[in-house]
Amino acid sequence: MGAELFAGRMTAEAEGEVTVFLIGMRVNRIRALRSWLPVFKAMPRMLRELSRDKGSGMLGYQLLFGPPRVLCVVQYWDSHERLLEYASAQDKEHRPAWAAFNRRMREGRGKVGFWHETYAVPAGAHEAVYVNMPAFGLGKATGVVPVGRRGDRAADRLSLKRA
Repeated sequence: MGAELFAGRMTAEAEGEVTVFLIGMRVNRIRALRSWLPVFKAMPRMLRELSRDKGSGMLGYQLLFGPPRVLCVVQYWDSHERLLEYASAQDKEHRPAWAAFNRRMREGRGKVGFWHETYAVPAGAHEAVYVNMPAFGLGKATGVVPVGRRGDRAADRLSLKRA
């Protein structure tokens, strides 16, 4: 296991706006390696690039494996503008990966599925609690603090920064 457990109730240290970007793929035909393996391999390159660039706007990410043949990456960003800036940057990993992916999708005829969802969450409209957990999700991306520092109840933490 190895990850440090934080005893008791903790919450994410994030106090400002957060953009949550969910992106994933589903392997529809496991034997069609040429269709899905390049898609699978492109994401780690982008995550490495973003993790190295502290000014990218990506706060952190969490890998999740779902039902058979589904992989999901949950990314946390400091703003949706920074996410969109990265997605359209000509000199970053995303643009060539996206172009190659689109070519494979046309050629692959449904052998791999792809999806993404973006949520721009204003300050005061997100809340998290972790009990006896290692840093995870938004808490892993921004750090964790004892629940009492941001309010003992979820309702307190959700209304903390609202006008």
